Amino acid sequence: MELPPWASFFGVVLASLLLLVSTLHRRRRLSRKYNLPPGPRPLPVIGNLNLIGPLPHQSVHELSKSYGPLMSLRYGSLPVVIASSADMASFFLKTHDQLFSDRPRTTAGRYTGFNYSDMMWSSYGAYFRQLRKFCKTEFFSTARLKAQEQIRETEVRAMMGDIYVAAGKAAPVRLMDHLFQLTINVISLMVLGKKHNDVDQENSLPGTPEGFKWMIEEFFSLSGGFDVGDMIPWLGWLDLNGHVRRMKRYREMLDPFLDNVVDEHSERRLREGEDFVAMDAVDMLLELADDPNLDVPIQRDGVKAFTLNLLVGLPDTTSVTVEWAMSELLRHPDALAKVTEELDRVIGRERLMVTEGDIPSLPYLQAVTKETMRLHPVAPLLTPRLAREDMSVAGHDVPAGTMVFVNVWAIGRDPATWGHDAGEFRPERFVGSSVDVKGQHLELLPFGSGRRMCPGFSLGLRMVHVLLANLVHAYSWKLPDGVFREKLSMEETFGLTVPRKVRLDAVAEPRLPAHLYA
Repeated sequence: MELPPWASFFGVVLASLLLLVSTLHRRRRLSRKYNLPPGPRPLPVIGNLNLIGPLPHQSVHELSKSYGPLMSLRYGSLPVVIASSADMASFFLKTHDQLFSDRPRTTAGRYTGFNYSDMMWSSYGAYFRQLRKFCKTEFFSTARLKAQEQIRETEVRAMMGDIYVAAGKAAPVRLMDHLFQLTINVISLMVLGKKHNDVDQENSLPGTPEGFKWMIEEFFSLSGGFDVGDMIPWLGWLDLNGHVRRMKRYREMLDPFLDNVVDEHSERRLREGEDFVAMDAVDMLLELADDPNLDVPIQRDGVKAFTLNLLVGLPDTTSVTVEWAMSELLRHPDALAKVTEELDRVIGRERLMVTEGDIPSLPYLQAVTKETMRLHPVAPLLTPRLAREDMSVAGHDVPAGTMVFVNVWAIGRDPATWGHDAGEFRPERFVGSSVDVKGQHLELLPFGSGRRMCPGFSLGLRMVHVLLANLVHAYSWKLPDGVFREKLSMEETFGLTVPRKVRLDAVAEPRLPAHLYA
């Protein structure tokens, strides 16, 4: 017999109430069992989500001022711990790194991570270790990065020429447009063996006129936060913010594009037979997937997922960091003058290009980069880790299944580490300092640390250094008429990365002999 419509509705309400009662009972039982870190009292159903604003890293930073550098929250039904100091971060990223190396099973990982088969969302284990080893010994190895330096230098030179043309029009340059174009070209050549414009034409993403650019921006937008269903599972079926619909559409549009990429590379391997030589990352991934000695097989979806990781990782993070660096230099003309003087002294004004080999001789430029990454880490809340078992941290309990966030943004502004001027841009604090960004110094973590540290940090750092050096060396920069440095907006917008809310426009004037730009 068919039930009347009201009966189905009543059933849903009753099930929801029962689940709510069960959740509250379990929460009270857990609070009695565990000595959780301090934190605000959670509300029914939503937990502490009412306290999280549009910039979550800033919201939890403000809360940590009241509850301390190790804080307990609830995102809906999810238990969360926030580490907001270098000492607290050390527990999760160093001392107990292995026990906090898992990832939560999020909706983003299901769709953008091809069912958790990528580098970002895969569980810690043999599969993840295979991908990490591939990054370290193959794609991001020192030898391979050196061999591909010419690719990067050619694209930087092309960008400098484009800016020269734009500068001749005496109009402000939208810096991000040039940075994004360059970094997309570099990573596309390294991963796919061709520039992104050629990829868009041959393997277009349906319905997306900008193709590659859309793929990257949508990835970071979708991966930057949790879906309502992740935090309040019994409301997941409603898809209240349309997040799941967007992710499904994204996956549907990615599949044919990445299938074409894999098929093209597979066909070339078959066609060339014993004469085949791996030319790019997809070639290398397919060779890895064919290795019969792998502990865990890498399926086709794994190749596609990791290819996507490589394609989206560099362009956004590198471009965002350089845009923040240029913003800070334009706000601090004394620092800009010091970078310029150093470049004139080391490079001279009779050479256009600053190469990667020049960077070690430019300590102030490196200090500017570190200071930018301190104040503007592209991932202010490191991608969440998951406690694999119960653990005691600083006298408090972190139960198994707890999500752990490290607030890199707050650590970079901690007066206990950086002094009374922690919120100010002062590159001099890094001149002569041994603190680096390679994961060993927990007070500066733009790339994370430990087993889940960003595997591409060496490439990203090279690109940031060489892009910033060439922009300052070849051009004099100033803000457009009517825009005063004291009033330049430094507002952020939140996602998996945190770019400027308003793109930076600046006027570029060539500062080297004209024949060098030809």
